[in-house]
Amino acid sequence: MKNGAVTVERVSQAFGPEGDPRRVIALESASLEVARGELLCLIGPSGCGKTTLLNLIGGLMTPTTGEIEIEGERVRGPLPKKVAYVFQESALFPWRTVIDNVKLGMAFQGVPRGERDERAYAALSAVGLVDFAEHYPAQLSGGMKQRAQLARALGLQTEILLMDEPFAALDEQTRMVLGEDLSELLARTGKTIIFVTHSLVEAVFLADRVAVFTARPGRIKTMISVEEGHPRNRAFMTSDKLGRLRNQLYELLHDEIRKTMGETRP
Repeated sequence: MKNGAVTVERVSQAFGPEGDPRRVIALESASLEVARGELLCLIGPSGCGKTTLLNLIGGLMTPTTGEIEIEGERVRGPLPKKVAYVFQESALFPWRTVIDNVKLGMAFQGVPRGERDERAYAALSAVGLVDFAEHYPAQLSGGMKQRAQLARALGLQTEILLMDEPFAALDEQTRMVLGEDLSELLARTGKTIIFVTHSLVEAVFLADRVAVFTARPGRIKTMISVEEGHPRNRAFMTSDKLGRLRNQLYELLHDEIRKTMGETRP
């Protein structure tokens, strides 16, 4: 195995017993290495194994075949001191205030009670939500809820963040602004981030590299390097470079998406 923050070696994942005609191979022989401080986006057709791979990296599932390492440690289950999650759907507890939601993650991680307030406020400050610490999730906009989820992940102080389409439910303008904030966070903290998305523009805007998946069974078709420093801003969003890379992703994904629809067209 290699020495990146995350190493995936020939990982496959099947659902259902071998020999069962209903058995589904979601992911097939995926290999990649994520460098420390890198933001890697996973993109591909629905059902191609992106979220499955994220769950395998996070230790929420055990691969059918292959191996995964996090900072040199074989993944055999969740590693809460090394890896934090940000999900697509709000995972905030509605009966807890924002700051109590942030501190709850630390309680699960085993952070001493005396450290939680300081870490929680620091995390809320990083996402611009200090003034809403005592609010409840129902009092927040969709974008603010996602910021609160990110704050909870940051409060865990892990080096690795796994983000499963965290901005998908938001309007395009909000998700682009949150993308700018995430890019700034990456530049400031050097976190390693693996980010699942269906948005071509979001993938190019955020990623250092983009892993492009085939239709199921999901394989990594190719890697695209963006080669643009962080933080990224509006100038990059409207640049010719982003447009060219977005078009390249579209060409790579076009036929794969047609396969999921049972169609083949030029």
